[in-house]
Amino acid sequence: MAVQTAMERALWLQPQSGEELGKTAWADCQTLYENTILQLNRTLSKADCTEFDQQTWLSTALTNLETCKAGFIELGVHASESMLPFMSNNVSKLISNSLSLQSTNYSATTQTQTYEEGFPNWVSRHDRKLLQSKSAGDSANLVVAQYGSGNYKTIMEAINAANKRSGSGRFVIHVKSGVYKENVVIGNKMNNIMLVGDGMGKTIITGSKSVGGGSTTFNSATFAVTGDGFIARDITFRNTAGPQNHQAVALRVGSDLSVFYQCSIEGYQDTLYVHSQRQFFRQCNIYGIVDFIFGNAAVVLQNCNIYARKPMTSQKNTVTAQGRIDPNQDMGIVIHNSQILASLDLKPVTKNFPTYLGRPWKQYSRTVVMQTFLDGLINPAGWLEWDGNFALNTLYYAEYKNSGPGSSTNGRVQWHGYKVITNATEASKFSVANFIGGQSWLPGTGVPLIAGL
Repeated sequence: MAVQTAMERALWLQPQSGEELGKTAWADCQTLYENTILQLNRTLSKADCTEFDQQTWLSTALTNLETCKAGFIELGVHASESMLPFMSNNVSKLISNSLSLQSTNYSATTQTQTYEEGFPNWVSRHDRKLLQSKSAGDSANLVVAQYGSGNYKTIMEAINAANKRSGSGRFVIHVKSGVYKENVVIGNKMNNIMLVGDGMGKTIITGSKSVGGGSTTFNSATFAVTGDGFIARDITFRNTAGPQNHQAVALRVGSDLSVFYQCSIEGYQDTLYVHSQRQFFRQCNIYGIVDFIFGNAAVVLQNCNIYARKPMTSQKNTVTAQGRIDPNQDMGIVIHNSQILASLDLKPVTKNFPTYLGRPWKQYSRTVVMQTFLDGLINPAGWLEWDGNFALNTLYYAEYKNSGPGSSTNGRVQWHGYKVITNATEASKFSVANFIGGQSWLPGTGVPLIAGL
């Protein structure tokens, strides 16, 4: 109720006309407010959700508050008085207390999960067929084609048309080969949208917004989705702002129970923003430099190729920057059965640019890398500090049965929060089945997966 009151007050008290950067940050907060109220209302619907759902949605609400604050900080402007009630620690504490109460009765790792055809149960049989089909575009409700052979020439036109559909079942949009220079947003109310491209490098969605160009990180995304149950297949998401413009997101995801299959996510700093909710990436390529997989979702990246690029002079590459802000949030980044490699431009100069598995963006940052090939670009220390001793005792970073020239743990950091997992039972807590409850929602998408280790 306190959050609802703060939101309503802020919606009417916008920044003054001269505060352009303030308006930019405020616009993010308005979007985040609306999503927060949605998440909190969902947790009250006991008949329609599980304890796992409630923990995830409360976690997302808390992440939204933190994201709102971040926009003002990174643009170097002060939050107006209208923002303060929503951004106050009291509101965060209310949600944190709810998370704590919820977690005493719930553990995601104790959920009984089942798989079907290699996918968690939350993926319906119909969606599995769409993802596995070589001609998924034939089942499309709408077709996007740049040169007029479809229903629409732009993706946003098709998204707006889909928003007018009756019912809430799966809605498939086939995006034909082409380079689509547009920023795409799929909002809270647009559930069960599926975008099918013609293949990585063939269907390309590209933009160039960045913090260097005056955007917030949150709003720099070339493609952003918060509507539940989103699926993408055979598409490239790209941000071309370049390393000199700092944070520049290619793909931002806050869609619960979302799947990305055979997609390429390409950028430099902050490429893939796994903002919140439960997500699954399978057989995707991800390119970047600094913190290029970041956010506070519960996400598993499985059978993916993760490429560090050549950064700017004096920069260090960090693959992940996980943003868990409360120990009771059921969030984290899991990289499983994948490869972490140097891109073609970095290969000749890997010795000049150290690459690390991650660094702690927030106090309770949690990242697990398991059964993954780590090439020689990985620095022997493995992980990098964010700022001195910040979060080194409260983070959870772990490795399990990795391979490759960069996988030796002999020279790894000696932080209290870092560990080498040797027990399969402990490692299984971060499997698709247990960490994101994949057995209950993925099978229906048709995306192949490894349920356990």
